[in-house]
Amino acid sequence: MKIPAGCRSNASPWCALLLVFEVLNIAFSPRIYAADFNKDIRPLLSNHCFECHGPDHATRQADLRLDIRQSAMSVIIPGKIKQSELIRRIHSDDPDLMMPPADAKNALTTEQKKLLTDWVRQGADFQQHWSFEPVQKQISKPHRSDRWSRGPIDVYVYNRLREENLHPTRQADKATLLRRISFDLTGLPPSLEDATRILSDDSPQAIERYIDQLMQSPAFGEHMALYWLEASRYADTDGYQNDRTRHHHVWRDWVIMAFNENMPYDQFIVDQLAGDQKPDATLKSQIATAFCRNHRINSEDGSIPGEWHVENVADRVDTFGTVFLGLTVSCSRCHDHKFDPITQRDYYELFAYFNNNAEWGVGPNNGNSPPFIEIPETWPEIPEELDKPAIPEPLKLTNARKEAGNGLKRPQPGSATTLMIMHDLENPRETYLLNRGQYNLPDKSQQLYPTVPSALDFNPELQPKTRYELAQWLIHPEHPLTARVAVNRFWQQIFGQGIVESSENFGSQGSLPSHPALLDYLATNFIQSGWNTKALLKQILLSATYQQSSDVSPELIQRDPKNVLLARGPRIRLSGFALRDQALVASSLYVSGIGGPSVKPYMPPRIWRSISNNSYKQDAGDNLYRRSLYTYWRRTIPPPTMMNFNAAAREVCIVRTEQTNTPLQALTLLNNIIFIESARNLAQQAILHGGASETEQIKFAFQSVLTRTPTAHELQILRESLVFFRQRYAEHPDEAQALIQVGDSKIVEELDKQQLAALTMVASTIFNLDEAITKR
Repeated sequence: MKIPAGCRSNASPWCALLLVFEVLNIAFSPRIYAADFNKDIRPLLSNHCFECHGPDHATRQADLRLDIRQSAMSVIIPGKIKQSELIRRIHSDDPDLMMPPADAKNALTTEQKKLLTDWVRQGADFQQHWSFEPVQKQISKPHRSDRWSRGPIDVYVYNRLREENLHPTRQADKATLLRRISFDLTGLPPSLEDATRILSDDSPQAIERYIDQLMQSPAFGEHMALYWLEASRYADTDGYQNDRTRHHHVWRDWVIMAFNENMPYDQFIVDQLAGDQKPDATLKSQIATAFCRNHRINSEDGSIPGEWHVENVADRVDTFGTVFLGLTVSCSRCHDHKFDPITQRDYYELFAYFNNNAEWGVGPNNGNSPPFIEIPETWPEIPEELDKPAIPEPLKLTNARKEAGNGLKRPQPGSATTLMIMHDLENPRETYLLNRGQYNLPDKSQQLYPTVPSALDFNPELQPKTRYELAQWLIHPEHPLTARVAVNRFWQQIFGQGIVESSENFGSQGSLPSHPALLDYLATNFIQSGWNTKALLKQILLSATYQQSSDVSPELIQRDPKNVLLARGPRIRLSGFALRDQALVASSLYVSGIGGPSVKPYMPPRIWRSISNNSYKQDAGDNLYRRSLYTYWRRTIPPPTMMNFNAAAREVCIVRTEQTNTPLQALTLLNNIIFIESARNLAQQAILHGGASETEQIKFAFQSVLTRTPTAHELQILRESLVFFRQRYAEHPDEAQALIQVGDSKIVEELDKQQLAALTMVASTIFNLDEAITKR
């Protein structure tokens, strides 16, 4: 509104009213939002524009790239929206001019058009994608009202909460913390002895001492290994239709050993990618390279070795991209990436690092595919001399050239005393770009050599030519992705969601970090600590952020349902592995022991016959009660107890799975043999060791599962349940007999069978409580 000049000296009511309107107009006029390129603009361009104006030259229109500044400036005049072709096109109603095109499915909203317009008006600032920027340790200053933070993690979280006008939740009670910490470090519930001791210890260091105790437990390495096995697609069979047996458990045991020894994470990476190429290669470092052989191997008659060799190498490249870089490099196998600056040439230059393994491509009828190495019978107790630098004897490479044969001649299989590893040919294979990704369509106009993607060429002096040099490049302190990706997955493991939710994708289509400065702080600290995994986890677990109660108000759950802002503690449904192991531990059926061949516990009847002629031969004795980590994993029919609760299938690399709630999960917990048998054994333990009264026995069972003692109300409900079931089984003794005979473990014959059955149902109820199936 323009006020007449005369009103400045005129005190008429009309002029006064005009002045009021002008003040209100200034006060309430919309302010131009300062657009952040990585947060606001790049995701918008990626979703709506990059498909036609992005990295993929094959689908690029008008020779325009909006993902790089130099090209984008041909349609953008910074600060001048009327002269910018981009702005003219997005606001146009002309079907021949408007962008995105009129027939596009992802039209821009009015708000998005305004955001782009404001961005250009403000100068059209361009930034490199956030995950390609150097990692920076930004120390966050505590908020003036902060009396909650214990360390840097909490300062970052608290400051973000204050920005959102939120506050942290109170600290969880001690019993809840013990249970939470135990599951996060060992995947097992606390023992009754540990719970009793620590709950009665009022010293401030009690929790920290418990964390240190658990980190020294062999169960720590087993638990940590589980997440790595899923990401690394570990299994006991080859996959595909034949899904033949392989002998790969030695590598699984190496992973457990590495975590228990707190092997520096950078060495953990180097050994698995290139332990065979280290100057001081040992048997153990070569065992580590079985990581690169975890992929599926086809052994079907008529398969073409050259085709399946390409598939094997592609799997290694895709896994490398997901696990270490957090990028979907697999999109570039057939064409330039549509959203990230990774070209098809980049893909096959990465391919060249993994293309020289002395494999044939097609697997043997059963057993390990060359190259493999003999493992001493003393494994995993390796004699000291095998830890010293040593080069192995030449490997069996029968028909190994995973060029000879027609697909019907097969390599000689390795026995159960061997392990598939990486071992490069003396004369490297030639690598070419494959048109449409097909093995038989190489572009032989130019041979390609091992080279890292240009978008990640953070140090021109580092030009890795071998797998070993590639691994060294990956762990370089200046690398923008490796440490970020690693700490994000450790955070995801604990909180259920990473700081970057899309832990598999740090690219343009991935999620933005909820706390970017915190992510970089953790990454920098991880590197500076010597890539110390235990130190990282301990820092997180001792933070006030982690130790918050997971109880949540309706207002907070509506405001932040996924707990992105971390205003409360983690609340996550336990995995199938943890649920089964909890039942075994609480019932005293659990059989400990590190490593060894995979075991075959209870499975649904005829499970393998559903897709093959093989029959599942169930183990007996202790093998029925080994930790779930050691369960035999057949790729085409993974263990349903784990798969029902969203475990990764392990056919390809998976670093993040979604949680679901289905009736099948409840049916598993109620009716699966191991859960019924565990409930019966827990009831038996309660009768034998819980005390003389029924109340004491119920308390014993309750605390064995949930760590804490039951409230008076909970105890009343469980006692009423016991009375109900005892009456039921008194009237139907045959049902009681059938219930307590489930499973192979022995019953103490002196016990009253109907009382045992009734208490078994109470124990089953406890196993199925929300608190029992959830990490709170």
